[in-house]
Formats: sequence, C-alpha cells, structure tokens
Amino acid sequence: MSAPNSVHSTPTGHPSARASIPRRFIQTWKTARLPLFNRAAVANIKLLHPDFEYCFFDNQQVADFIATEFPEYKSVFDGFPHPIQRYDFFRYLAVYRLGGFYMDLDVFLARDLTPLLDFGCVFPFEELTLSAYFREACGLDWELGQFAFGAAPGHPFMKAVIDNCVKGQRDSAWALQPIRNVPAPFRGQFIAPVTTGPGLITRTFAENPALQKTVTVLFPPDVCDSRTWHNLGDYGVHLMDGSWRKSDGFIRSRLARAWENRQRASLLRESQKAGPLRTGEWNSQVFATA
Repeated sequence: MSAPNSVHSTPTGHPSARASIPRRFIQTWKTARLPLFNRAAVANIKLLHPDFEYCFFDNQQVADFIATEFPEYKSVFDGFPHPIQRYDFFRYLAVYRLGGFYMDLDVFLARDLTPLLDFGCVFPFEELTLSAYFREACGLDWELGQFAFGAAPGHPFMKAVIDNCVKGQRDSAWALQPIRNVPAPFRGQFIAPVTTGPGLITRTFAENPALQKTVTVLFPPDVCDSRTWHNLGDYGVHLMDGSWRKSDGFIRSRLARAWENRQRASLLRESQKAGPLRTGEWNSQVFATA
C-alpha cells in the first residue's frame, strides 16, 4: 500500500457538493484525428474504465456544445484571444453541465479512478507557486492543476471557476493580480495560466474558503519534491506534451526561464521550512490508496 496522498474535505450543504462524480470521461482536440501518442492515452483511459462513458469533442462539437448548452457564454468563449483559454473554459463548462472527469490528452493513468467518484470534486496538486499574491495574500505556496479533474454536475466550485473566467476577461487588472510580481517583459508567459488555467483554479480555491470544503486535493507525499509535481495523486501522470507558453522570441524566452528558475530556487527554500505536507480548512480526512 502506498503512502497516503489524497485529502478529502467535508461537503457543504449545497446538494451538488454532496453528489457523486458520474462514470464519464470528457476529452477534446481540434479534430477527431488524434496523433498516435494521444490515441495511446485515450486507449489507456478506456482500458482501465470499461464501464465509463467516453465523450469526445472536436472544435466543431465544442462550438455546438457552447451554442446549445451555454449560449449566454458564447461571447465570452469567443472573446478569449488564445485557443488554450477557450479549451480551458470549455472543459469547465462541460464538467459543470455533464459531470465526470476531464483529462488532457497527455495524461496516462496507473489505475482506475473509481475510488474518487464519491468525493464529488477532485483536483490535483500542480506545483509550488511563483505568485506572491497566492503566497502572501492567500497563504498558499502551492497551486491546483486542471490537466485532470472531476466533479459532479452542477458542482458549486465549478460554477465559481466559470464565474471567475468571465470576471477575468472583463477586468484585466483583477485577472493579472496574481502575477504582478512577475517582471513586465515576462508576464505574457503567465497570462493564460492565470486567466483560465491553474492560476485561475487556484485563485478560485484560495478566495472561497467555504468551497474549499467541497474539494478533494490529490497531494504528493512531499510538495517540495518537484519530481512528484503534475501527477494525479498516485492515480496517474501528466506528461506535459503540450505547452501553454506564449512565444516571445528566443532571447526573451531564455531570460524568462532564467528568472523563473531563480525564483523557484529561492521560493523552494521558503516552502521547505513549512515541511512536506499542506494542511488547511479543506483537510478533514486523509485516505490511503492501494
């Protein structure tokens, strides 16, 4: 039996917060013709979950889903300048409406996710954060990931995430607050994550203490060990085949990476003082995984 690595929290009184995650996977890609690597990832999921429904959306099906299920958000969806932001927004809407697990196409699972169904809303640990806002204003030195997550239909945390995506598009000053400590020449590298990606999920979590109680966070045994980052607990691994990074030219990208590496080394020393585990209001039950 492996070390405990998952944290469950007590649901609030919201009915959807107490509901189970349905046996469903949701994935998306620009067309139905997937590269071999991604087809292997899909086969991995299906083989481990023969009794789960599998839902795939190409770009046209995404557009049709928005028009049919969320016409009120069509202008928001179309208003995101980068495709990754639109893919992010869609995944939240799809899970909010249908329920189930969303998975990036470069996630490979080690075992089936059935033990997570009863927890209602599940997100992975991503990595230690570079954001001074999260560390100083919110008291979190870590971020949630959204490369793989699951929720019951209508879950209140997913609605809060959707609301924040909309708010961030309409108020850029608010949206960029978590990356104000990033030097201006490098900030473009972090806009997508903080407006619709892991930064947006983390902010929604950090600023809604009542909703933290409804979210199960799959932590690694040691949050300071970068080798355990970007995993779905001990259920699977995100191979990070794609990239959200904006192309800023060779020199600026190299300088941005150098700044990030220095920041990570400095902030890691701070995080190590807090130890390997993170506990808080969301932690009410630790369960071991087989």
